[in-house]
Amino acid sequence: MKTPIIGITLDSEDAGGYSNFPWYALRENYAGAVSGAGGLPLALPHQLDRVEQYLDLIDGLLITGGNFDVDPALFGVSDRHDSVVTKDHRTSFEMAITKGALERNMPVLGICGGQQLLHVILGGTLIQHIPDAIEQALAHEQPNPRDEAGHQAFIKEGTLLRRIVGTDTLEVNSAHHQAAADEPEGVIINARAPDGVIEGIECDAYAFCMGVQWHPEFNISEGDELIIKAFIAAAQSCND
Repeated sequence: MKTPIIGITLDSEDAGGYSNFPWYALRENYAGAVSGAGGLPLALPHQLDRVEQYLDLIDGLLITGGNFDVDPALFGVSDRHDSVVTKDHRTSFEMAITKGALERNMPVLGICGGQQLLHVILGGTLIQHIPDAIEQALAHEQPNPRDEAGHQAFIKEGTLLRRIVGTDTLEVNSAHHQAAADEPEGVIINARAPDGVIEGIECDAYAFCMGVQWHPEFNISEGDELIIKAFIAAAQSCND
């Protein structure tokens, strides 16, 4: 049985800090979570002309998060909140490879900002800044460390996520100021925070298409581990 190869999108930074030249970055636990669940992680540099070759190599796609936002113009909004920061080349690459993966019915998992990008691709829009849009919002940019829970998420009965985690609630970590804003046709909201903010999406038109607003790669609950394992199992199934 061939080990499923999981493409993981990289973050990118301008010159400074780690290097005097532009550089890529990937937090170690993204790769560790994939490897621990039985997948072979493969980092994906943002080469738009290589998207089809990447897709020929991989069996599943993990879209990572990062300290940046999806350009509101991509979901049809001309006004941009002052807090919005974009990485246009990264987003162009991630949109191209995610659309390509979905066209091939390849398993896709979006994490945090990756969920937001997936939601836009599936026809949704985003809340640009939760504190300005949600009354009495939770601290979705939690002050405590990311390897600890920040709040609960309520898991919707009858969803794929509910079948995977086997529980009505999860304690989740939280590191975002944007979120999915709606439920477009074909998208299922599978989790919400106590303040109503959308915490998870899925689309049953595909073999495995899911986004979670938290970071299951930190494995702070059994449910987190089960999400990654289900994603890898789906990639394995598509690979067989």
